[in-house]
Amino acid sequence: MDFTFKPNGVCSREISLRLNGYTIEDCSFTGGCSGNTQGIAALIKGTDAREMIPRLKGIRCGFKKTSCPDQLALALEEALKQQKKNA
Repeated sequence: MDFTFKPNGVCSREISLRLNGYTIEDCSFTGGCSGNTQGIAALIKGTDAREMIPRLKGIRCGFKKTSCPDQLALALEEALKQQKKNA
């Protein structure tokens, strides 16, 4: 399942995900700190989205109340909800 998420409060403008069941097959960010977002995307490929959510959720970027990893956790939650709804 392909899913696109519009993050809030961060530099990245879009998070694109491809899930196969609970497995994250692909992740990419539009905007944001290129090296960091590419690193995050590479690290989560092949992992279980349910395991990644608690690891990423709540991470902050400087004085911001959120971060790209935190927004990724929200994107994964939304993607799993949509996937369940469409099942």
